[in-house]
Amino acid sequence: MKSAKKIKVLECIRQGKIGGGESHLLSLVENMDRDRFEPVVLSFTPGPMVDRLQELGVRTHIIHSEKPFDFSVWKKVRKLLEQEQVDLVHAHGTRANSNVLGPARKLKLPVIYTIHGWSFHNDQPIWVRNLRAWGEKYLTRRSTLNISVSRSNQETGYQHFRGFKSTVINNGIDPKKFNPDAGYPDIRDSLGIPSQAVLCSFIARFTHQKQPLVMIRAFEKVASSHPALYLLLVGDGELKEEMEKAIAQSPVRNRIVLSPPRSDIPALLAATDIFVLPSLWEGLPIALLEAMAMGKAIIATAADGTREIMIHEENGYLIPIEGLEENLATSLEKVALDPELRKKIGTGARATITEKFDAGKMTRQVEKVYTEILEIK
Repeated sequence: MKSAKKIKVLECIRQGKIGGGESHLLSLVENMDRDRFEPVVLSFTPGPMVDRLQELGVRTHIIHSEKPFDFSVWKKVRKLLEQEQVDLVHAHGTRANSNVLGPARKLKLPVIYTIHGWSFHNDQPIWVRNLRAWGEKYLTRRSTLNISVSRSNQETGYQHFRGFKSTVINNGIDPKKFNPDAGYPDIRDSLGIPSQAVLCSFIARFTHQKQPLVMIRAFEKVASSHPALYLLLVGDGELKEEMEKAIAQSPVRNRIVLSPPRSDIPALLAATDIFVLPSLWEGLPIALLEAMAMGKAIIATAADGTREIMIHEENGYLIPIEGLEENLATSLEKVALDPELRKKIGTGARATITEKFDAGKMTRQVEKVYTEILEIK
């Protein structure tokens, strides 16, 4: 490998909408050493992430597909790989890897697979779970190297796949972008939220995994007796219509604000008092790290990746997944009524990110993997 030649990496992601994996990819590309690496991005749908990459001057491509193992796009992917003359492929997530692995292997290109969260879970119908587990087994065995974003993510691989191997590289957050001491526009007025309100924010995809309907019901239980409490729900997804109906029928609907996805996440978090993430499972949630970086009080379920980051009542408030609605309501009331607790766990959260989850450090680890893979090749 010639030292003067930049390593060209095709970073692949399933969609252009902003989510955990997409935020990770953005941080990786933004922090990459451009004297040594040239990132090119392939997304399988358009969206604001693609727009942001183009603003950064990163060459991006869209090959439309909304399903995994979509053999109909493999020819286009192979053509793109040949045109770009990439040195290696880095796939983020199951769908992205399933649609680039075949063409990349045909061209004898190394493929790195970052597992942001497994696609199979215990609450799925058994045939769906088994099919997805088979797909993950296929991808992890044929990728050149697997990256797990958390130890629990790695442990799940060990439990399900004989011979599974991965390197753990935690997600990282840009401390300049998510800086609680920076100035941000006051967005409460535009959202109709009083300045004196205690604002709870849920910023995530509206999916079963994230439990937004449980969030609404738990909030209702507490808000009925605490008029200063407001809820902001930011996102999109398959549960949006159900959420709209639930809000319309809620006795506290005038204190629930529903917003489409937004790009000004630091400003949203700056306006937030309590960040809530009631997920059933997680890899290593980017949204949680962002809220912690902003020094926010956090209530989150003790899901796999989350409990690696948070220590109860030190840098967050952890709740069991079993009995989620009641646990969430009880915890929400406690944290909302205790400003000293909010301050304490918010300070602890910020310190955790500064010490362990820096985007620059994450990127250096990934770059090291890139160079090692190419030297092995």
